[in-house]
Amino acid sequence: MDGAALSRIGLAGLAVMGQNLALNIAEKGFPISVYNRTASKVDETVKRAVQEGNLPLNGHHSPQDFVLSIKKPRSVIILVKAGLPVDQTIDTLARYMEPGDCIVDGGNEWYENTERRLQAVKEKGLLYLGMGVSGGEEGARYGPSLMPGGTLEAYKSIEDVLQKVAAQVDDGPCVTYVGEGGAGNFVKMVHNGIEYGDMQLISEAYDVLKSVGGLTNQELHEAFSEWNKSELESFLIEITSDIFNVKDDKGPGELVDKILDKTGMKGTGKWTVQQAAELSIAVPTIAASLDSRFLSGLKEERVAAANIFRANGLEDILTHKKLHKKQLIDDVRKALYASKICSYAQGMNLLRAKSLEKGWNLNLGELARIWKGGCIIRAAFLDRIKKAYNRNPNLASLLIDPEFAREMVERQAAWRRVVSLGISVGVSTPGMSSSLAYFDTYRRARLPANLVQAQRDYFGAHTYERVDKDGTYHTEWHKLAKQNKFAAKSRM
Repeated sequence: MDGAALSRIGLAGLAVMGQNLALNIAEKGFPISVYNRTASKVDETVKRAVQEGNLPLNGHHSPQDFVLSIKKPRSVIILVKAGLPVDQTIDTLARYMEPGDCIVDGGNEWYENTERRLQAVKEKGLLYLGMGVSGGEEGARYGPSLMPGGTLEAYKSIEDVLQKVAAQVDDGPCVTYVGEGGAGNFVKMVHNGIEYGDMQLISEAYDVLKSVGGLTNQELHEAFSEWNKSELESFLIEITSDIFNVKDDKGPGELVDKILDKTGMKGTGKWTVQQAAELSIAVPTIAASLDSRFLSGLKEERVAAANIFRANGLEDILTHKKLHKKQLIDDVRKALYASKICSYAQGMNLLRAKSLEKGWNLNLGELARIWKGGCIIRAAFLDRIKKAYNRNPNLASLLIDPEFAREMVERQAAWRRVVSLGISVGVSTPGMSSSLAYFDTYRRARLPANLVQAQRDYFGAHTYERVDKDGTYHTEWHKLAKQNKFAAKSRM
């Protein structure tokens, strides 16, 4: 083929995300070749490219033709289901690729799989990136947040494309070279864990306002619209406001009330909690959001349980004194924001711990920056998180950044009122409660862990440290307790 006619980049895997990202790349002026194992998907994408402005996109029905249509050194993005399909796609395409070519996996992949593949293709002289892509189908089409990790050489090979394709914010495109190995996939995984926390906290705010405060969907729409002009300004608050305003096209009322209360998931939230446990990092807000999704899946059990407890005299929502709606809305806003800070602090601490373990040298301020646009958790306060880490790259926790610490203190009274209200009427707020417990535990100079250590030493001789002397100690607790009992009896 004539070199001038070759594509700048290729994309394999044309489900909704793949199609939209390919069209985004083409629209930014980069000729692109596309391929999918199912030929109809290729034809569909080519048709869309014509309809959406005669974009420079070429479809191919054979992997060989696809690879050979790309300029050297070739760069190919694959967007297929994580796991075995990725390995199969790499095997198919690598047959026709040459040393110096680059493969970019844009799926939600387990970071260790990326590190394994990076080494496998390196033996063939190929470069590899594992790139987190956030923003859903809308973001893929018009500007996602991109989190590429792997070899720096691989990133440099497509940096010009990624910087144009990513969402654009006031301080640059929402893409950065994250780090080596599976760093990009790990960062996207934690991003998704934070997303779980955000969505759970918002759902709890909704539950308290609707179930306890009695707000209508119209009032909820108005409250969330106002919140989106405040410190809570974010994509998720914006779309939540929209959701309350959508009428049901199949019957009376709003659509949100007709949706089954049973949440799905794809695994990244579970991975986040598992990694936190392995690294001994507390992520209670994210863990609570995961547990809540598990419990939501027990729909039939919950309905049966509600009937059993109702038959025994316990209502779903207990009686409560009349509430002042305006005050409740303001309290819930403050509780939601404070809980959100805790959730982001937990996610950032997990990223820092993994970075230290793997030597990735993650720039937490830069990660907050690239999440400001395109991605699901994009929010105005991410700019303040970026500034907090710029002020102190070694910040132990967002909670103790001077600005965030002040805001937590200002909101903690309202936060406690909301959590207490939920407890008093039987409306669970696991995310907000977990965040508050995290805050209260972190801010205390002394915890009851001294008793736990005494128990561990008593039954397992695990030893303990003292507050007044250096070193490690063990006490024969049972023997001393027995002597004390004997002495007490002797004095009787």
